[in-house]
Amino acid sequence: MKYNPIDSQLFIKNRKNFASQMKPKSIAVFNSNDIYPISADSTMPFEQHRDILYLSGVDQEESILLLFPDCPNEDLREVLFVRETNDHIAVWEGEKLTKEAAFKTSGIKTVKWLQDLEKTLFEMSTYADTFYINTNEHYRASVETETREDRFTKWLLAKYPAHSVAKSNPILQRLRSVKDQIELDLMQHACNITEKGFRRILNFIKPGVWEYEIEAELLHEFVRNRSKGFAYTPIIASGNNANVLHYIENNQECKAGDLILFDIAAEYANYKSDLSRTVPVSGRFSDRQKAVYNAVNHVKKEATKLLVPGTLWKEYHVEVGDIMTAELLKLGLLDKADVQNEDKNWPAYKKYFMHGTSHHIGLDTHDYGLLHEPMQANNVFTVEPGIYIPEEGFGIRLEDDVVIQQKGEPFNLMGNIPIEADEIEDIMNQ
Repeated sequence: MKYNPIDSQLFIKNRKNFASQMKPKSIAVFNSNDIYPISADSTMPFEQHRDILYLSGVDQEESILLLFPDCPNEDLREVLFVRETNDHIAVWEGEKLTKEAAFKTSGIKTVKWLQDLEKTLFEMSTYADTFYINTNEHYRASVETETREDRFTKWLLAKYPAHSVAKSNPILQRLRSVKDQIELDLMQHACNITEKGFRRILNFIKPGVWEYEIEAELLHEFVRNRSKGFAYTPIIASGNNANVLHYIENNQECKAGDLILFDIAAEYANYKSDLSRTVPVSGRFSDRQKAVYNAVNHVKKEATKLLVPGTLWKEYHVEVGDIMTAELLKLGLLDKADVQNEDKNWPAYKKYFMHGTSHHIGLDTHDYGLLHEPMQANNVFTVEPGIYIPEEGFGIRLEDDVVIQQKGEPFNLMGNIPIEADEIEDIMNQ
């Protein structure tokens, strides 16, 4: 891994919090992700399953975590299984975790080789009544691939049909949505790397530059700061490309007078940042572009103030819609008749701002969080309003990542990243 070691106290605390919500006499099982094949002997870069990472810090394939907090055998209350390493693996694949290194990473005292799993699990099962299985119940999830977790669950339930089954996901949805200070520090670091990338491209952009060249500049800056790279597939959308919400081709020339909408950010230690900015290719906004830009920025500032403990996600988006409607009326994009005659299920403002304003962020870009429950301190949300005007050839989106505070307005993890239109122009014209 490129990132610096994470304090194992984070994972010790996470496991303690999870175990405190388990039923008596129950075992929770967490698997690493697969390494996914492409073709021939090629594979995709490994990405660890966020849940086993959250609970153990282990960022390696073929690892399994078992939690059994009230096991009569104290040595089996937390057990981590990793693939046995050897000199051959070290030469061909690189160094893997030893038992000692796995303990140092996770704080788990009982570390076993993977070949000991079935024997150990059988012993643990004789003390247990329930297995917690780890299902993906994120509200955006749409998974067609059978994962390593899925295959293990099939095997487990066939092997132990007399045990009851419970779900880990509802516990994890709550726990992962409330960040520890160590996590907030990692996310701040990811945002700081993103800032470096954004400032770099402000001095690089000019008419005639291609979108993919900007992508390359960003990737260079991210990786040289110990990031794996982009937190998600980058959007670098010049001109009318900005009106395609998930434009990822990044293959067009940036032309004088156009705007470029960026939705780009770095990860660090698997924690994500998520930034949107919109800048003028020529270094100056037109009067119309600046008016729309300032309207989006106003909506963002007002929306941010609403992110306080007790706020409900659904009601929040209704309030943001009202703020956006007022700005669209000022810009002449809507008139009073549009608002009076709107469909309440698809309000008039949705013609120009069709996506949501905020989502949880953390180990995943769209992180865990139960949207029907009130917001609370140390939730981290994006704030990302936009106005998209295909008939005028541009779209604008602005986005920061903010931490809800116990009192007052959220803390902006991206507060040092330029956002005001005048500041953007000043930097681009230095």
